[in-house]
Amino acid sequence: MLSTNVKRVIRAGFFNFVRNGFVSLSSMFVMVVTLSVLGALIFSSAILNTTLNELRDKVDLNVYFVTNAPEKDILALKQTLSTLPEVETVAYVTREQALADFKARHETDQLTLQALSELDDNPLGAVLNVKTKEPSQYEGVAEYLQGKNILGSSGTAIVDKVNYYQNKTAIDKLSNIINSSKKLGFILTIVLVIVSVLITFNTIRLVIFVSKEEISVMRLVGASNFYVRGPFVITGILYGVISGIITLALLYPVTFWLGNYTETFFIGFNLFDYYTSNFGHLFLVIVGSGIVIGAVSSFLAVRKYLRS
Repeated sequence: MLSTNVKRVIRAGFFNFVRNGFVSLSSMFVMVVTLSVLGALIFSSAILNTTLNELRDKVDLNVYFVTNAPEKDILALKQTLSTLPEVETVAYVTREQALADFKARHETDQLTLQALSELDDNPLGAVLNVKTKEPSQYEGVAEYLQGKNILGSSGTAIVDKVNYYQNKTAIDKLSNIINSSKKLGFILTIVLVIVSVLITFNTIRLVIFVSKEEISVMRLVGASNFYVRGPFVITGILYGVISGIITLALLYPVTFWLGNYTETFFIGFNLFDYYTSNFGHLFLVIVGSGIVIGAVSSFLAVRKYLRS
């Protein structure tokens, strides 16, 4: 009996969808706009995260050592820093590599290179390049290094300087940008989703309003709430599925066209590559959101007529 009723509800839902063709098209148009906004939010979030990660990777903390610091002491400090929970990576740059990098940076400055060649010994010390998991954690690592007053095996200080305080302004600005972007993105997402759901809800409510006399007749003959509400929920789910597929189809040429532009302006982020590589995730989110919005909006919209 239950399976028979479910089949009838599903059949009635498909029938309502086909019968109210123009109204169905109007509802799906609104849902396509809603889901397109959701897609735009997903792409915007991906672009923002990629850009912020690129900026985060450009910020680091360098520990400069005195030129006579023993390598075993430097490697011991490297191991100690690697065990800190906030540290993500620690890279060791030898004195020779530091000199080679310096020459590469000043390859067009002949005066500097000439002065360097006149020195008897390499004037640069080794460096530890430290990257933390979050920009706000650099200060803690710098304070740890300053507080430890790092000494070598001979009992003398081996750290020349830590460049955190020279970069503190840039690191603080990046931390503020990341925190503000996350808050703004969250608030914007909530607002747009609420507005989109309300628009979709009101549109589907108009669809159900067209069928209010049919609902009244069904109530008079004793139809249960499940039997009355079910077809409209099925119709709402159909709106969501078809609207989601249409939205994904529309996003394909849009992302293809914007791909090269985003790659140029957003540090190598190609929107079309993101679309194709994350299509499964996008399908689940957009089509799933369409189903949820359509089903919930239909469920709530028909409730008014079940109370009367």
